[in-house]
Amino acid sequence: MITRSVSAPAAARPRRSASRDGGHNGDTGVQSIVMALEILEYLAREQDPVGVAAIAAALGTTKSRVYRHLRTLLARGYIYQPGSFEKYQIGSRLVSLSHLVADNFQLANIGGAAITQLRDALGHFTVLSERDRDGMRVVATRAGKSMLEVQVKQGSLLPYHASAQGKLCLAFAEPSLLEQVCRGKLEALTPYSITTPRALRAEIDRVRRNGYATACNESLVGTNILAAPILGPGQVLQGTVAVIDSVQFLPQQPSRKQIAQVMGAARQITKLLGGEFESRS
Repeated sequence: MITRSVSAPAAARPRRSASRDGGHNGDTGVQSIVMALEILEYLAREQDPVGVAAIAAALGTTKSRVYRHLRTLLARGYIYQPGSFEKYQIGSRLVSLSHLVADNFQLANIGGAAITQLRDALGHFTVLSERDRDGMRVVATRAGKSMLEVQVKQGSLLPYHASAQGKLCLAFAEPSLLEQVCRGKLEALTPYSITTPRALRAEIDRVRRNGYATACNESLVGTNILAAPILGPGQVLQGTVAVIDSVQFLPQQPSRKQIAQVMGAARQITKLLGGEFESRS
């Protein structure tokens, strides 16, 4: 819910190295690290425990070389041997490490610096959202700099049809999502909300052409939202970055500076996610 408030002033299989050999003399420090990583990647792809011979065959090296690396990884807890079998699988320490990486790779963490910079540049309340089942979920916010502020609570679910963030999701997600939303009820949150499938489809076409979305008066009269998409690899929508403010400060047609700043923040986060921001005329 948008409100006003007054503030006090599948990993690819590893490539084989042509210079690798199975003896001790061929194991440089870098090659040892590469071999250890390739073993972990291989075991992570396998559902069942795997023996030394199978690992060596898969990686194109000798059993003795694989065994040396397995003993080190086993001692460090990155792999383990289930029961008494001479087979190996991913260990608890690597699982814990993957959870830490996943936590740090969440959109709220990745985009935190970018939305802070955006808030500082424009002064508007700034929002980071990601797709949820029935709309766009707010995962991070930055308070604006105005005494009279329009804001949205973290954790709020923004509707597809009546928010700039939701429109971007409909524009960049699979086509079936737009059709699903059009078949449902398009609730009039304000007299300016889009309430017909025809109008919504026309709006989504406009969003696709522009590369950004607005929602003036559609969630709360007197406010506007300007949002840009955050895209992952393959142009898949990962989330949105947006600013929210009174129409006095964020008009129905935002300024070039406002659009450029929001699009710039989206590009910055997209790059961090390994995606590519689609250029538009």
